[in-house]
Amino acid sequence: MAKGKKRLRLKKHMAALVAQSEQEQETIIDLPLTAIRPNPYQPRRSFDQAALAELAQSIQANGVFQPVIVRQPNPQVARYELIAGERRFRASEIAHQTTIPAILRPLDDASMMEVAVLENLQREDLTPLEEAQAYQMLLDKLHLTQAEVAARLGKSRPYIANYLRLLGLPAAVKELLEARQLSMGQARTLLGLKDKAAVVALAKRAVKEGLTVRQLEEMVARQNEPTAKPQAPRSAAPVDPYLKEAADQLQRRFGTKVAFSGTQPHRGKIEIPYQSADELNRLLALLGVSFD
Repeated sequence: MAKGKKRLRLKKHMAALVAQSEQEQETIIDLPLTAIRPNPYQPRRSFDQAALAELAQSIQANGVFQPVIVRQPNPQVARYELIAGERRFRASEIAHQTTIPAILRPLDDASMMEVAVLENLQREDLTPLEEAQAYQMLLDKLHLTQAEVAARLGKSRPYIANYLRLLGLPAAVKELLEARQLSMGQARTLLGLKDKAAVVALAKRAVKEGLTVRQLEEMVARQNEPTAKPQAPRSAAPVDPYLKEAADQLQRRFGTKVAFSGTQPHRGKIEIPYQSADELNRLLALLGVSFD
């Protein structure tokens, strides 16, 4: 239910960014593929080639049903930038199409960036690293805070912060994350490892052994435990002959161990342990303690 509400907020926000006024009619035009360049703010870096090939076959047979959305940075030059629909654009190139149906929208750079991120978040097929890079781009290009990015995209600030932390992972771990060999949960767990030099090795072990997030958390916790430093053996305190003789006599009288905690006859404690109520009563009787 929560995911459905978030997706609804994303759709509403995206619609507000790209919608024209109700009085203004949109015109679908056929544009040459060669006149369009990909969205420079596209967060997705990897595309499923098998899925693109399948879409290309559909386009060859049936054409493009849903127009792409473009903008024209310079009205005097017939060059366009994709706002949304890069998969359709790429598949059309694979299908050897020469034109593609498009809707022209007057969006500035900031709105174009947001639309690109929102469109991909709706599909939910960005890798965790691509999503993190998209948020970082909004921070850098639009000079936003994490809280502002979260508010614009319908996310919580901790959600954004957790993704941004992934950008601090070593390059080798990022590659595993990009290839979807590591999950978001595993990557977040690795970030908690105090020994940063051990992160790559543990990430590779997680992939090789198919470790669950829970198993990885336990490993990280164990590795984070401080190593106890060996303590130098304490030198034995000298035994006072007077106390030793006194302890021996008391032990013979009470029939149990008696210990002196002090090392000098003028200060310390006499300790007589007992293991049961009966033994306590026996010792009290020997000491002359009576409850009559």
